Amino acid sequence: MMTVSLRDYLARLPLPGDAAWPDGRFDIETLAHGTMSLQVFAPRGTDHQTPHTQDELYIVASGTSGFVHEGERTEVKAGDALFVPAGDDHRFVGMSDDFVAWVVFYGPAGGEAEAPEPSVFASVDA
Repeated sequence: MMTVSLRDYLARLPLPGDAAWPDGRFDIETLAHGTMSLQVFAPRGTDHQTPHTQDELYIVASGTSGFVHEGERTEVKAGDALFVPAGDDHRFVGMSDDFVAWVVFYGPAGGEAEAPEPSVFASVDA
């Protein structure tokens, strides 16, 4: 088992900038296992991310933001989870000053195969 602290990793941000993120990088890997990588993402200003090769799961830890996925905008807040298939265009816009999300990248390049939608009425004992 491994435990990571959101507070500890937020204290390390931003990381030095590069060509893609001139104002600094606002993501940091906290742990990895196999194809899975857990990151903290706390963008400030403009979210410059481009589509990723793996499927992603975002879990909003704090704050609010707009989220644009394939041209459609929705609003997200602490406690929300978002799934983004590999290769899809997406970004956060208009983030609050306290916006932070956990990001889980997983699976093979190109994403995993479609799965049936979970049933709202499925039993955990099934």
